[in-house]
Amino acid sequence: MIRNKSVVKALNCVFLVAASIIGCGAFVPLVSSAQNNTPKHVSTDSLSKVNQLNEVNIKKIKISRRQTSSTPLQILSGEELQKLNSLSVADAVRFFSGVQLKDYGGIGGLKTINVRSMGTNHTAVFYDGVQLGNAQNGQVDLGKFSLDNIEEIELYNGQKSSIFQSAKGLASGSSLYLKSKQPDFANCRTQKIRAAIKGGSFGLVNPSLLWQSKISNSVYSSVSAEYKNANGRYKFRATNGVYDTTAVRTDGDIETMRLELGLNGVLPDSSKWRIKLYGYKDNQGLPGAVVNNVFAFSQRMWNRNLFAQSAYEKTVGKYSLLATAKYANDYQRYLNPDIVTVDGLQENNYYQQEIYVSLANKLELTKYWDVVLSADYQWNKLNADLYRFSYPVRNTILAALATQLHFERLDLQASLLSTLKYDSTKRGPEDPDRNELTPTILVSWQPFNQKEFRLRSFFKSIFRMPTFNDLYYTPYGFTVLKPEYTKQYDLGFTYLKAYENKLLSQFSIQADAYYNTVKDKIVAVPSNNQARWSMVNLGLVEIKGLDVNIQSAWQLASDLSLTAALTYTYQQAIDAAPSSPSYKDQITYVPVHSGSFMAGAAYKYFSANYSFIYTGERYNQSTNNIYNYVRPWYTHDAAVHYNTRWNKREIRINAEINNLLNQDYAVIENFPMPGRHYRFGLTYNY
Repeated sequence: MIRNKSVVKALNCVFLVAASIIGCGAFVPLVSSAQNNTPKHVSTDSLSKVNQLNEVNIKKIKISRRQTSSTPLQILSGEELQKLNSLSVADAVRFFSGVQLKDYGGIGGLKTINVRSMGTNHTAVFYDGVQLGNAQNGQVDLGKFSLDNIEEIELYNGQKSSIFQSAKGLASGSSLYLKSKQPDFANCRTQKIRAAIKGGSFGLVNPSLLWQSKISNSVYSSVSAEYKNANGRYKFRATNGVYDTTAVRTDGDIETMRLELGLNGVLPDSSKWRIKLYGYKDNQGLPGAVVNNVFAFSQRMWNRNLFAQSAYEKTVGKYSLLATAKYANDYQRYLNPDIVTVDGLQENNYYQQEIYVSLANKLELTKYWDVVLSADYQWNKLNADLYRFSYPVRNTILAALATQLHFERLDLQASLLSTLKYDSTKRGPEDPDRNELTPTILVSWQPFNQKEFRLRSFFKSIFRMPTFNDLYYTPYGFTVLKPEYTKQYDLGFTYLKAYENKLLSQFSIQADAYYNTVKDKIVAVPSNNQARWSMVNLGLVEIKGLDVNIQSAWQLASDLSLTAALTYTYQQAIDAAPSSPSYKDQITYVPVHSGSFMAGAAYKYFSANYSFIYTGERYNQSTNNIYNYVRPWYTHDAAVHYNTRWNKREIRINAEINNLLNQDYAVIENFPMPGRHYRFGLTYNY
């Protein structure tokens, strides 16, 4: 970290002025065009193409990206997502190595991701290239994002292995990219409709519709709508050593509605643009912790999320521009009928707004050398009806200078990110201004003539700012907080081999050893009044780990194919502060061993899939003793699919069994998960 304020401010001024000069000269208004044009420059990291490549080429591109990426990359896409017993993005990311999914139970419980034990707030979630924000608590609930309109999920440790991206893409410890479905108008088609309905346990009813339309040869639109309703009721085993009984979870009901509108196109000069409107609304119960023989809770929450975002990309000779903009407006209402105040039942309302703009400028200096200058501005505002609320406003300026040397067998990348943060409040103290510079270095090397094997390594220094809740939330906010500083070191390899006319058609393995540190970790501790907690910086966390991902594909006959995938994670994540009472203990909810196994078979119109997830023993408190011990858990899931055609239209029928052995378990202690449950689906493609 560089903390000399005069140096930091000078470098930021240089970054911003240069980005403005370069960006303003090339940026043009977004206008649609009905002419047929093909982009001159094609990049796997650029905006989605109007005319997609066929399935074979798409598979080759995905293999190449995963193999040559300078940072560990895991991908779930297309048919792989359909095979998984997954209703939401949260269900799918469980199969990535190095990931802990924090699931608070049931179809309506909060679901967040923790990558390599650095904490949920160190993982940025991007939707079609733009980050999903939550300035209030920094957490994105992945359970809200259905797989119905998701084409691909990518998880990068460190950052995306491309210097041509927004400064936001460099500003987190890891990144999860969600890509919505893009149309493929083959055979002169101009309209595509996909209608689906799912149902099953918990009273689930989940219809959805995707309509894609080719307006002209260079413009297409998409409309995605979804409704989900479930009572969330399921049986679970409750025991505390004195009693052992079967209870019913009755507080996990949920009703959601989602609507997305998209418009994509290519202009006469081959530049590309994209516009997306997104709306989400829900009404749900809040599952509480099952303790002291209390099994039902009456708290409720209502959410409304709206955002509009656009992107524009243009290439002129050796210069490329990527411009993005977003406006988001979120509302959350919380009601607790069990607490009565002088004004009635406890009810809190939160209002968030965000404005975000970004310019990324790329210049190809030589055939082997590229440089990128990116500048982002973000404005966040939070209002609430809490007593003595601070009404914070945050202005964040990010500027990044990145360079890349790419040769046939060696790829070198380096970036320097500058972050300026300014908070203002209407009441109470303000968090001090923040000025930070953080570097990243990435290397990918092919040591032998064979392209199948490649080494990679990276170093990344980054931090995460305290959220509005950390600083200003009335019961425990505390403004004298430092950011969490993290350092990541990674060394790994990838090997991928394809075989022709063999039973084993493809085999791949990637493995990474890593060492992370998290300094000044932000935690909540009780103050003099047990009802009021304070946020403080506490100690140091050291993380040593190993991630392994193995995949294979088998072609046993012309109509019979098999696939298998195995992931394994070892993590030693300990409290490394000598003054801490839990010194050298494993940190909360991080297992030493975890992994997953997936297998699938396809024969003509039928396919079957099996998946297994294992999470080893953990502790629910920082002190590792028998009282805080959480036993391991595992689940078996299975599914069958039938694909056919009716009246020249594609029909897909699927049936799923989740938690096949009906195991009693909890991801988070006192938040029991469902036992065996079922789901059925019908999909019609026109």
